[in-house]
Amino acid sequence: MPTTCGIDWAEDHHDVVVMDENGKVLQGRRINAGVSGFTELLELIAAHGGSADVTPVAMETDKNLLVLALRAAGFTVYPINPRAVARYRERHFQAGKKSDHVDATVLADILRTDRHKHRSLPQLSDQALAIKALARQHQEAIWALNQTTSRLRSLLLEYFPQALQAFPNLNHKAALAVLGAVPDPQQAAALTRRRVVALLHRCGRRNDPPLVDKILTELKAPALRQPPAVEQAMGVAAKTLIDILLQMHAAVAGLNTALEEAFAKHELAPVLTSVPGLGTVLSARILGEVGDDMARFQTTANLKSFAGTAPVTRASGKSSYVKARKVRNKRLGDACHWWAYVSLTRSPAARTYYDQRRSLGDSHNAALRNLANKLLGRLWWCMQNQQTWDDDAAWSARSQLEPKATAA
Repeated sequence: MPTTCGIDWAEDHHDVVVMDENGKVLQGRRINAGVSGFTELLELIAAHGGSADVTPVAMETDKNLLVLALRAAGFTVYPINPRAVARYRERHFQAGKKSDHVDATVLADILRTDRHKHRSLPQLSDQALAIKALARQHQEAIWALNQTTSRLRSLLLEYFPQALQAFPNLNHKAALAVLGAVPDPQQAAALTRRRVVALLHRCGRRNDPPLVDKILTELKAPALRQPPAVEQAMGVAAKTLIDILLQMHAAVAGLNTALEEAFAKHELAPVLTSVPGLGTVLSARILGEVGDDMARFQTTANLKSFAGTAPVTRASGKSSYVKARKVRNKRLGDACHWWAYVSLTRSPAARTYYDQRRSLGDSHNAALRNLANKLLGRLWWCMQNQQTWDDDAAWSARSQLEPKATAA
């Protein structure tokens, strides 16, 4: 008797439901999140005639330890989008009923009725999973760094705006070195030329008298001031943020090195880095999100929809319009956006295509999205065939552009 399994996961426990082919709940149980709970799960599935070969499992995630354990045991796991689960739940319980057991039941029923409409987890290599983990954490670290830099900028505007005149870019090593030494106007007033030179040398800057003069002039320029006690307190807060930023810069650099080393070991690295506009970081991000399971996407249209580069059409009655796809892998879409942008100066054919899209009325972002859509399809072919990029061959069969394909 075919069975399906739904698991509503949590931090320290999981709710499990096993369902038969007629939609009858054979058994539901709460298990712990440890090894004993996983053993209990396997016994529960086996007790009702299920096995790794015939019992698919649905969960609302694709990245916890339970998912890895199920995959290692041979189960086919389907990660279901929580938004889809919410709509399926309304199909069964219109009054808004919800519980962990109910969600596990809904997940099992999704596979029973609509398994063919959902995509199972791809068979990714350990190398690809390692690259994905590093690429995501590298990107997260950069986002956190930018957020902290914005916090420092906002704080300096409140009591030390001269610092932003001297250092418009707070990510520069010179900015962090000097402001870390003199984080408030009172300390900046006592700054000497010799001290500035020493600080610049410490962060690797050459001897540049005009730069030293500019820094001293801007930091000591007359300006409105906070009360001394408030100014001193804000200086301490700014110094703390600067110390954090220095550590964050070092962490980003470390992640970048680890990402480059892991990516260089993958067999698809030469294929991706041969593409105009793709450096090591963008290549690693794309490989991490797309993966190296060449059977994951049956068509290039599936991949383009996954990345969000393909537009979506909304039609009802006499109304029909094309718009950008919002439900997508945002990390992959972001990488493709920057890839398309950089390719404008790396590939004449890509630039020509972009200009044609603009001439048809596309905005800058829409033209880049259309360009990324074309590039991604060609890249998928290269990855499947492990062929390096040939720009002439990639654009030799360009079709005429149709205005109706434009997505705002």
